Amino acid sequence: MTIHGGGGEYKDLVVFLAAAGVVVPLFNRFKISPVLGFLAAGVLLGPYGLARMADSAPWLAWLTISDAGQIRSLSELGVAFLLFMIGLELSWERLKAMRRLVFGLGVTQVVVCTVALCAVFMLMGQPLVSAAVLGMGLALSSTAVVMPVMAERGRISTTSGRATFAILLAQDLAVAPILITVTVLAAMAQGAMPAGEFDPSVLRPALLTLIPAAIGLGLLVILGRLVLRPLFRSVAKAKARGQGQEMFIAASLLVVVGAGVAAQAAGLSMSLGALVAGLLLAETEFRREVEVSIEPFKGLLLGVFFVGVGIGLDVNAVAADPVAVFGLAAVMTLLKAGLIYAAARAWKLGNRVAIETALVLGPAGEFAFVILGAGLVEGIASPAFTQTVLLAATISIFSIPLMALIASRLVKSVEAGRPDLPDEALEPTAEEGQVLIVGFGRVGRLVGEILQTHDQRFLAIDADPSTVGKGRAEGANVFYGDAAREEMLALCGIGTARAVVVTMDAPTKVDEVVRAVRAVRPDIVLIARARDDKHAARLYSLGVTDAVPETTEASLQLAENTLIDLGVPMGLVLASIHERRDQFRKVFQAAMPDGEAPRRARALRSTLRR
Repeated sequence: MTIHGGGGEYKDLVVFLAAAGVVVPLFNRFKISPVLGFLAAGVLLGPYGLARMADSAPWLAWLTISDAGQIRSLSELGVAFLLFMIGLELSWERLKAMRRLVFGLGVTQVVVCTVALCAVFMLMGQPLVSAAVLGMGLALSSTAVVMPVMAERGRISTTSGRATFAILLAQDLAVAPILITVTVLAAMAQGAMPAGEFDPSVLRPALLTLIPAAIGLGLLVILGRLVLRPLFRSVAKAKARGQGQEMFIAASLLVVVGAGVAAQAAGLSMSLGALVAGLLLAETEFRREVEVSIEPFKGLLLGVFFVGVGIGLDVNAVAADPVAVFGLAAVMTLLKAGLIYAAARAWKLGNRVAIETALVLGPAGEFAFVILGAGLVEGIASPAFTQTVLLAATISIFSIPLMALIASRLVKSVEAGRPDLPDEALEPTAEEGQVLIVGFGRVGRLVGEILQTHDQRFLAIDADPSTVGKGRAEGANVFYGDAAREEMLALCGIGTARAVVVTMDAPTKVDEVVRAVRAVRPDIVLIARARDDKHAARLYSLGVTDAVPETTEASLQLAENTLIDLGVPMGLVLASIHERRDQFRKVFQAAMPDGEAPRRARALRSTLRR
């Protein structure tokens, strides 16, 4: 039932936003995955839920989603944003390092699960061709549900998270060959190609689709390498001139949606195009700023996706034969999980990692609907049995958050950072124990050079795109972004950093960064550049470990050079300069609460001894 007029065309959007505003806080309060909440909301608010009673109670139409197709269209964007963010956390080099898992473990999983599921369906009375299509469809798992569930639990950058992603990536790459195989099986089933003979003409339609897809993917990579960095550099320069954060957000949205639409035009999935765009941007200095800009949209649109999945569950059809639907879902999930566990162990993954990977990938995925739908179109799958299988697949997708919970309980004691993958495949957001340098101009660059001289790792952040570009051209580990935002600091590894050095020459901005750092890490060593004595005193009151005022240091340096040039012994000069510097520091620290200055001094000494 669709409501028109009086703003009714926006009714579905209002219902979704209302559900999101109620579901997420409610489920968080009870420590339940919001994914389950969105799935349940989709079932309740969809055409198979409250909408069934709208004829007897017309007011219910205002509380339900009338246009499920519109919700599903929006949900594609949610999956695309998720894959884009995953691409940002990877890189071509790390993807190459994962090839053993993608093309080894991933392909093994697809083949083994397809054969086993095919055998099960043949035992259930399905002919070979139909059983093969069903097996191929259900062998794949749900990237769109598994990855956000693992992200919610902080498991993406773990060994099991990388192994899971590698298998999911192999499954995505297998979709096109599987669809070609369905075409061949359809020709065999219809007698167009007798068994034991191969007619190349059968593949012509599939190849005519596959070749443009390959060309489109190549063009997407080439154009991305040529266009993305200049585009974001131009937007960043406009932002530096005070023209607003919204331009950066708009550019980020343009890249995600544009890459997805371009991929669709080439016959690929929207999510694959977004993944490629993310991989390309991961090589640039703008990756962290883009992550911060995209994050709010990704979460909301993924919520739309989960609501869309819930909308597709016909509760009445499940109730008509619950034993068959739930039984098939359980058999499929457990069989796949067992086979994935065995494959993971065969590829030398640890026991606990193999368990977690197997459990979250056991349920079916969204590509089952694509492949089984193709089987129905080609006339090689039994419509009634296929509908039961699709219901079981949907039920299994609903079980993914529960499987992840079970997996987390089983792997609680797993050691952090277990080396089951190549080092290049495990990418934390930043290196542990590094120093964060905020501002990479003349002063920041010099600090970085001295740190490197003493084998100290650093990551620099700067809001000037020209400065960032120059630093990266010199090989420095520097990113574009605003360090006054806590989310940017988190992405740059503030949680594991040893110290933060703020080198900017704008006092107000220095104060903002100091406040943000202290809000995230009250215990970290924090050294800041001050404009003058008054600014140094203010920085100490904000909680810096040490403040370095320009005017005082310039005066001390001038005095030191003068004394040395006059022939005063170097040792005496340095001793007097250090004494005077300590006197100034005590004056500045007088602005700090009682006992705070000694505590920060001890923290500084402790950190530097590490």
